[in-house]
Amino acid sequence: MSRYCQVVIGPAGSGKSTYCSNLMRHCEDISRRINMANLDPAAEYFDYTPDVDVRELISLEDVLDDEDESVKFGPNGGLVFCMEFLIENLDWLESQLGEDDDDYWVFDCPGQIELYTHLDVMKTFVDHLQNQLNFRCCAVCLFDVQCITDNAKFIGGSMASLSAMAKLEVPFVNVLSKVDLIDDDQKEKLSNYLDVMESHQDLVQELSSEHKSGGANVFMKKHEKLTTALVGLLDNYGLVGFHTLDMSQEGSIGELLVLIDSQIQYGEDLDVKDSFPDDEGG
Repeated sequence: MSRYCQVVIGPAGSGKSTYCSNLMRHCEDISRRINMANLDPAAEYFDYTPDVDVRELISLEDVLDDEDESVKFGPNGGLVFCMEFLIENLDWLESQLGEDDDDYWVFDCPGQIELYTHLDVMKTFVDHLQNQLNFRCCAVCLFDVQCITDNAKFIGGSMASLSAMAKLEVPFVNVLSKVDLIDDDQKEKLSNYLDVMESHQDLVQELSSEHKSGGANVFMKKHEKLTTALVGLLDNYGLVGFHTLDMSQEGSIGELLVLIDSQIQYGEDLDVKDSFPDDEGG
Protein backbone atom coordinates (compact mmCIF):
# COMPACT_ATOMS: atom_id res chain seq x y z
CA MET A 1 0.00 0.00 0.00
CA SER A 2 1.15 3.52 -0.75
CA ARG A 3 1.77 6.37 1.63
CA TYR A 4 1.04 10.00 0.76
CA CYS A 5 2.57 13.38 1.46
CA GLN A 6 2.59 17.07 0.66
CA VAL A 7 5.98 18.79 0.50
CA VAL A 8 5.10 22.42 1.27
CA ILE A 9 7.68 24.79 -0.20
CA GLY A 10 7.98 28.45 -1.14
CA PRO A 11 9.88 31.64 -0.23
CA ALA A 12 10.13 32.89 3.33
CA GLY A 13 6.96 34.69 4.37
CA SER A 14 4.76 33.03 1.77
CA GLY A 15 2.50 31.48 4.41
CA LYS A 16 3.68 27.85 4.49
CA SER A 17 3.26 27.29 8.24
CA THR A 18 -0.06 29.16 8.24
CA TYR A 19 -1.26 26.91 5.43
CA CYS A 20 -0.17 23.83 7.38
CA SER A 21 -1.95 24.89 10.57
CA ASN A 22 -5.16 25.73 8.70
CA LEU A 23 -4.97 22.44 6.83
CA MET A 24 -4.61 20.64 10.15
CA ARG A 25 -7.70 22.37 11.54
CA HIS A 26 -9.67 21.63 8.37
CA CYS A 27 -8.81 17.94 8.54
CA GLU A 28 -9.77 17.82 12.23
CA ASP A 29 -13.15 19.33 11.30
CA ILE A 30 -13.80 16.63 8.70
CA SER A 31 -12.42 13.85 10.94
CA ARG A 32 -9.50 13.08 8.67
CA ARG A 33 -6.14 12.07 10.08
CA ILE A 34 -3.01 13.79 8.76
CA ASN A 35 0.46 14.05 10.26
CA MET A 36 2.57 17.20 10.39
CA ALA A 37 6.36 17.36 10.13
CA ASN A 38 8.38 20.53 10.59
CA LEU A 39 11.50 20.40 8.41
CA ASP A 40 12.55 24.01 9.03
CA PRO A 41 15.56 24.08 11.38
CA ALA A 42 15.11 27.86 11.73
CA ALA A 43 11.45 27.76 12.77
CA GLU A 44 10.66 29.76 15.87
CA TYR A 45 6.88 29.53 16.08
CA PHE A 46 4.01 27.85 14.27
CA ASP A 47 0.39 27.36 15.20
CA TYR A 48 0.35 23.57 15.23
CA THR A 49 2.06 20.79 17.14
CA PRO A 50 4.28 18.80 14.76
CA ASP A 51 4.37 15.02 14.97
CA VAL A 52 7.98 15.20 13.76
CA ASP A 53 10.29 18.18 14.31
CA VAL A 54 13.70 18.37 12.63
CA ARG A 55 14.88 20.67 15.42
CA GLU A 56 15.08 17.59 17.64
CA LEU A 57 17.85 16.44 15.30
CA ILE A 58 19.46 19.79 14.47
CA SER A 59 18.46 23.45 14.64
CA LEU A 60 19.84 26.57 13.02
CA GLU A 61 20.41 28.07 16.47
CA ASP A 62 22.66 25.14 17.40
CA VAL A 63 24.74 25.65 14.25
CA LEU A 64 25.06 29.42 14.68
CA ASP A 65 26.06 29.03 18.35
CA ASP A 66 28.63 26.34 17.61
CA GLU A 67 32.14 27.54 18.44
CA ASP A 68 33.68 25.33 15.75
CA GLU A 69 35.01 27.70 13.09
CA SER A 70 34.42 25.08 10.37
CA VAL A 71 30.64 25.56 10.66
CA LYS A 72 30.57 29.38 10.77
CA PHE A 73 28.42 29.77 7.65
CA GLY A 74 25.97 32.55 8.60
CA PRO A 75 22.17 32.12 8.57
CA ASN A 76 21.76 31.01 4.93
CA GLY A 77 24.77 28.72 4.91
CA GLY A 78 23.79 27.40 8.31
CA LEU A 79 20.36 26.44 7.02
CA VAL A 80 21.90 24.57 4.10
CA PHE A 81 24.23 22.80 6.57
CA CYS A 82 21.21 21.75 8.67
CA MET A 83 19.36 20.32 5.67
CA GLU A 84 22.45 18.47 4.45
CA PHE A 85 22.82 17.06 7.97
CA LEU A 86 19.22 15.83 7.76
CA ILE A 87 19.96 14.10 4.45
CA GLU A 88 22.96 12.39 6.06
CA ASN A 89 20.66 11.16 8.85
CA LEU A 90 17.57 10.03 6.96
CA ASP A 91 17.45 6.92 9.14
CA TRP A 92 16.44 9.27 12.00
CA LEU A 93 13.61 10.61 9.86
CA GLU A 94 12.50 7.10 8.89
CA SER A 95 12.25 6.11 12.54
CA GLN A 96 10.15 9.22 13.25
CA LEU A 97 7.76 8.63 10.34
CA GLY A 98 7.04 5.03 11.22
CA GLU A 99 5.85 2.42 8.75
CA ASP A 100 2.06 2.78 8.65
CA ASP A 101 0.43 2.15 5.28
CA ASP A 102 -1.94 4.78 3.90
CA ASP A 103 -0.75 7.48 6.30
CA TYR A 104 -0.68 11.07 5.08
CA TRP A 105 2.14 13.46 5.94
CA VAL A 106 2.56 17.18 5.38
CA PHE A 107 6.18 18.40 5.40
CA ASP A 108 6.54 22.09 6.30
CA CYS A 109 9.83 22.99 4.60
CA PRO A 110 12.32 25.89 4.93
CA GLY A 111 11.84 29.14 3.03
CA GLN A 112 15.22 29.22 1.31
CA ILE A 113 14.22 28.89 -2.34
CA GLU A 114 17.70 27.75 -3.42
CA LEU A 115 17.04 24.43 -1.69
CA TYR A 116 14.46 23.65 -4.37
CA THR A 117 15.84 25.41 -7.44
CA HIS A 118 19.64 25.05 -7.28
CA LEU A 119 20.79 22.56 -4.66
CA ASP A 120 20.21 18.80 -4.55
CA VAL A 121 19.14 18.62 -0.90
CA MET A 122 15.36 18.61 -1.36
CA LYS A 123 15.60 16.53 -4.53
CA THR A 124 17.44 13.85 -2.53
CA PHE A 125 14.84 14.11 0.23
CA VAL A 126 11.89 13.72 -2.14
CA ASP A 127 13.55 10.84 -4.02
CA HIS A 128 14.10 9.05 -0.70
CA LEU A 129 10.45 9.47 0.23
CA GLN A 130 9.33 8.04 -3.10
CA ASN A 131 11.87 5.29 -3.72
CA GLN A 132 12.66 4.09 -0.21
CA LEU A 133 9.55 4.87 1.84
CA ASN A 134 6.88 4.32 -0.83
CA PHE A 135 5.39 7.82 -0.63
CA ARG A 136 3.36 9.46 -3.36
CA CYS A 137 4.52 13.08 -3.16
CA CYS A 138 3.02 16.36 -4.28
CA ALA A 139 4.95 19.61 -3.99
CA VAL A 140 2.74 22.50 -2.84
CA CYS A 141 4.53 25.74 -3.72
CA LEU A 142 3.19 28.88 -2.03
CA PHE A 143 3.71 32.46 -3.15
CA ASP A 144 2.38 35.58 -1.44
CA VAL A 145 -0.46 36.95 -3.59
CA GLN A 146 1.16 40.38 -3.37
CA CYS A 147 3.47 39.24 -6.18
CA ILE A 148 0.67 40.08 -8.63
CA THR A 149 1.12 43.79 -7.82
CA ASP A 150 4.52 43.78 -9.53
CA ASN A 151 5.10 42.13 -12.90
CA ALA A 152 8.77 41.50 -12.17
CA LYS A 153 7.90 39.68 -8.93
CA PHE A 154 5.28 37.57 -10.68
CA ILE A 155 7.70 36.58 -13.44
CA GLY A 156 10.37 35.82 -10.84
CA GLY A 157 7.98 33.66 -8.85
CA SER A 158 6.86 31.82 -11.97
CA MET A 159 10.46 31.14 -12.97
CA ALA A 160 11.31 29.90 -9.48
CA SER A 161 8.32 27.57 -9.64
CA LEU A 162 9.33 26.24 -13.04
CA SER A 163 12.87 25.64 -11.81
CA ALA A 164 11.62 23.77 -8.73
CA MET A 165 9.29 21.67 -10.91
CA ALA A 166 12.19 20.62 -13.10
CA LYS A 167 14.37 19.92 -10.06
CA LEU A 168 11.97 17.92 -7.89
CA GLU A 169 10.16 15.99 -10.64
CA VAL A 170 6.95 15.37 -8.68
CA PRO A 171 3.33 16.50 -9.15
CA PHE A 172 3.26 20.23 -8.47
CA VAL A 173 0.57 22.65 -7.28
CA ASN A 174 1.30 26.39 -7.21
CA VAL A 175 -0.72 28.45 -4.75
CA LEU A 176 -1.20 32.19 -4.36
CA SER A 177 -1.70 32.51 -0.60
CA LYS A 178 -3.10 35.28 1.62
CA VAL A 179 -5.83 36.18 -0.90
CA ASP A 180 -8.00 37.18 2.06
CA LEU A 181 -5.59 40.07 2.75
CA ILE A 182 -5.94 41.89 -0.60
CA ASP A 183 -8.65 44.39 -1.51
CA ASP A 184 -11.53 43.88 -3.97
CA ASP A 185 -9.76 45.65 -6.84
CA GLN A 186 -6.79 43.30 -6.53
CA LYS A 187 -9.11 40.29 -6.31
CA GLU A 188 -10.69 41.31 -9.63
CA LYS A 189 -7.22 41.48 -11.14
CA LEU A 190 -6.30 38.12 -9.61
CA SER A 191 -8.24 36.04 -12.14
CA ASN A 192 -5.86 37.24 -14.88
CA TYR A 193 -2.97 35.45 -13.18
CA LEU A 194 -4.47 31.98 -12.76
CA ASP A 195 -4.52 30.65 -16.32
CA VAL A 196 -1.30 28.89 -17.26
CA MET A 197 -1.01 30.50 -20.70
CA GLU A 198 -3.07 33.69 -20.63
CA SER A 199 -1.38 35.18 -17.57
CA HIS A 200 2.03 35.23 -19.20
CA GLN A 201 0.73 36.36 -22.59
CA ASP A 202 -1.08 39.23 -20.87
CA LEU A 203 2.19 40.12 -19.16
CA VAL A 204 3.93 40.46 -22.51
CA GLN A 205 1.24 42.84 -23.73
CA GLU A 206 1.24 44.80 -20.46
CA LEU A 207 5.02 45.11 -20.41
CA SER A 208 5.03 46.22 -24.03
CA SER A 209 2.47 48.93 -23.23
CA GLU A 210 4.51 50.07 -20.21
CA HIS A 211 7.64 50.39 -22.31
CA LYS A 212 5.85 52.38 -25.00
CA SER A 213 4.21 54.70 -22.49
CA GLY A 214 7.41 55.16 -20.48
CA GLY A 215 5.74 53.73 -17.36
CA ALA A 216 8.14 50.83 -16.84
CA ASN A 217 10.85 51.12 -14.19
CA VAL A 218 14.51 51.49 -15.15
CA PHE A 219 15.33 47.82 -14.65
CA MET A 220 12.40 46.64 -16.77
CA LYS A 221 13.32 49.07 -19.56
CA LYS A 222 16.94 47.96 -19.54
CA HIS A 223 16.09 44.27 -19.61
CA GLU A 224 13.03 44.33 -21.87
CA LYS A 225 14.37 41.63 -24.19
CA LEU A 226 15.37 39.42 -21.28
CA THR A 227 11.97 39.81 -19.64
CA THR A 228 10.17 38.97 -22.89
CA ALA A 229 12.40 35.91 -23.33
CA LEU A 230 11.62 34.68 -19.81
CA VAL A 231 7.90 35.08 -20.36
CA GLY A 232 8.29 33.20 -23.65
CA LEU A 233 10.03 30.37 -21.80
CA LEU A 234 7.14 30.11 -19.36
CA ASP A 235 4.69 29.96 -22.26
CA ASN A 236 6.73 27.34 -24.10
CA TYR A 237 6.65 24.98 -21.12
CA GLY A 238 3.03 25.83 -20.33
CA LEU A 239 3.28 24.33 -16.83
CA VAL A 240 3.10 27.24 -14.38
CA GLY A 241 -0.48 27.93 -13.40
CA PHE A 242 -1.73 29.11 -10.01
CA HIS A 243 -4.52 28.27 -7.60
CA THR A 244 -5.68 30.51 -4.77
CA LEU A 245 -5.94 30.11 -1.02
CA ASP A 246 -8.45 32.49 0.55
CA MET A 247 -9.00 31.71 4.22
CA SER A 248 -12.00 34.06 4.30
CA GLN A 249 -13.80 31.58 2.03
CA GLU A 250 -15.00 28.52 3.91
CA GLY A 251 -14.39 26.02 1.11
CA SER A 252 -11.06 27.35 -0.18
CA ILE A 253 -8.69 25.05 1.67
CA GLY A 254 -10.99 22.06 1.16
CA GLU A 255 -10.99 22.60 -2.61
CA LEU A 256 -7.22 22.90 -2.59
CA LEU A 257 -6.91 19.66 -0.62
CA VAL A 258 -9.11 17.82 -3.13
CA LEU A 259 -6.88 19.08 -5.95
CA ILE A 260 -3.69 17.94 -4.19
CA ASP A 261 -5.22 14.56 -3.33
CA SER A 262 -6.07 14.02 -6.99
CA GLN A 263 -2.43 14.69 -7.95
CA ILE A 264 -1.20 11.85 -5.74
CA GLN A 265 -4.27 9.65 -6.25
CA TYR A 266 -5.05 9.63 -2.56
CA GLY A 267 -7.90 7.32 -1.66
CA GLU A 268 -7.76 5.05 -4.69
CA ASP A 269 -6.27 2.22 -2.64
CA LEU A 270 -8.57 2.72 0.35
CA ASP A 271 -11.38 0.29 1.05
CA VAL A 272 -14.84 1.61 0.21
CA LYS A 273 -17.11 1.70 3.22
CA ASP A 274 -20.66 0.55 2.58
CA SER A 275 -23.05 3.01 4.19
CA PHE A 276 -26.00 0.66 3.59
CA PRO A 277 -24.84 -2.90 4.34
CA ASP A 278 -27.18 -5.70 3.51
CA ASP A 279 -29.49 -6.76 6.32
CA GLU A 280 -28.43 -10.00 7.95
CA GLY A 281 -30.26 -12.87 6.38
CA GLY A 282 -31.56 -10.57 3.61
